[in-house]
Amino acid sequence: MKKILIVVFATVLLSNLNAQNSAEKIIAGNPGLHIGGYGQIDFNLNERDGTIHNNGKLDVHRLVTFFGYNFNEKVSFVSELEFEHVSEVYVEQAFLDYKIKKNLSINAGLMLIPMGIQNLYHEPPTFNGVERTNVDKYIIPTTWREMGVGLSGRSLEHSINYQAMLVNGFNGYNDSGVFSGKSGLRSGRQKGAESYITYPDLAARVSYYGQPGLNFGFSAYLGDSESKAYDGLDLADENAVASADSTIIGIQMIGIDARYNKGALQLTGQYITANLSNTDQYNEFTGKDVGSILTGYYYEIGYNLMDGIIPSISSDSEELIAFARYENYNTHAEVEGITINDSYNRTEITFGLGFKVAPGAVFKADYQIKSNASSDEEKGQFNLGVGIWF
Repeated sequence: MKKILIVVFATVLLSNLNAQNSAEKIIAGNPGLHIGGYGQIDFNLNERDGTIHNNGKLDVHRLVTFFGYNFNEKVSFVSELEFEHVSEVYVEQAFLDYKIKKNLSINAGLMLIPMGIQNLYHEPPTFNGVERTNVDKYIIPTTWREMGVGLSGRSLEHSINYQAMLVNGFNGYNDSGVFSGKSGLRSGRQKGAESYITYPDLAARVSYYGQPGLNFGFSAYLGDSESKAYDGLDLADENAVASADSTIIGIQMIGIDARYNKGALQLTGQYITANLSNTDQYNEFTGKDVGSILTGYYYEIGYNLMDGIIPSISSDSEELIAFARYENYNTHAEVEGITINDSYNRTEITFGLGFKVAPGAVFKADYQIKSNASSDEEKGQFNLGVGIWF
């Protein structure tokens, strides 16, 4: 299928600039068995809508256990087992890492797609706010992992980290269309569960960390969605082939990201865009309303109050982060053959506090003001949460 080059994707994300994610911790560790995990427990309460009462929701949102094994200084295995909402079980990562040389590795298995930052660094103490951003949920979409093979490494001379991988694409069509206008590509993540593939997709990321306090990167994804309409297809039947082709969407994402910390100040921002081709045929065949361009961005400012305002009562391991974030995500930025649904153009303003009582333990509280372009009405949501990572 013909590809269409997309627009630009940019991010600036808040977290410890030198932080490793869970897989990197295992790979960089000593030989032998490594055990860890992270968890997120949430309370969400929507404000009352007129006379309608809304119950609060309490949820063990996710509990993830890490099991890794370093066979020697060159070979490591990484796995993560995730329990969501108590009753759902997923494998989040499962891959083998082999160091070809000191700063270059080959990876194979179920891996996180290196798009943006939060898909790679999504442990609760690494981001502000009780919930992950919806830009990362609906546009990228976090937590996005697929089966494949890749290379990862770094150039110390140029202060660059890089990743490149070939993976299976999204599942776009089973017996019906999987993608939608509201949630974009999110439902198409195959997650390593008997994934299938026609041709591999490409995902890549480069990060530059050569300036103090700054981490700057570029991410890209290029490929086609997968479709079960091709199973058992008679390639000599032109009508059948044309029908199956209608179930495929070409997907391209490009992005730039950066993180900047200076003293107590932490700055965050993100922009991403995805250009989808063949959406007119896909929507006509499946009855869906998928947009042809998806965009999302947010910018955020955070400040450690214990460092700048109340240092006398803080310990070296405690932080009190006050933050504010503006976020917009639009899964109908552009469409083909259908009418734009302005309710898919959504904006959220979030402000709150995160009390880090230890490097891997945090209490969170925030308030969100939510709106969309189809209405002047704004809705509020209050969130409390606990996040851990060890």
